[in-house]
Amino acid sequence: MISTLADTIVPGLVASEPAPLSFADSLHSRAFLLERPEGDIQVYSAAGADFEPARQYLNHGHEAAFGAASAPLFVHEADRAAVEGHMPVRAAFSRRHTLDDDFEVIPTPGHTPGATAFLWHTGDLRVLFTGDTIFLRDGEWRAAVLDSSDRAAYLESLLLIRELEFDVLVPWIAAAGGPHHALTTVADTRTRIDAIVQRVWGSPG
Repeated sequence: MISTLADTIVPGLVASEPAPLSFADSLHSRAFLLERPEGDIQVYSAAGADFEPARQYLNHGHEAAFGAASAPLFVHEADRAAVEGHMPVRAAFSRRHTLDDDFEVIPTPGHTPGATAFLWHTGDLRVLFTGDTIFLRDGEWRAAVLDSSDRAAYLESLLLIRELEFDVLVPWIAAAGGPHHALTTVADTRTRIDAIVQRVWGSPG
């Protein structure tokens, strides 16, 4: 089953049903379909997602172990090898770029070397997909810093995201039973990312 994201918050953005992670069933993943005149895009991979997009993008390599590729798949070059063990990759990218003037691909390394955010402009809304770089738990924005993560690169990516202008945050992972998106403003985004940085890194300066 699928549902529109919070029914009317983002028209044209469709969420798959939540799928518990095998190693942490208190966290659920989702894939999202962006309905676009130029061709639908699926962001993320998740078990049970049943979309038919024109193309699919992954935020990072870990997603490849969940779900399946449903369309030509695009990933960051640095995570390509991790993905190709599970899914065929049509092409890889390495730089920030924009597709069709509405879908921006923004590398945000740190969680993994090829972690990438996606900024979608739809109507008057700007929707940012952060994968695991920022996820939602207990109403808070959280960073998923692993032992394998590059902490310095992660911090730089958070500071990059801090300066982006967007209205809705849509991560790959959210706590079970909680919201899978967050409305925000520029000021709120900066406050929440400052809190992540303080909690994980202390004072970076």
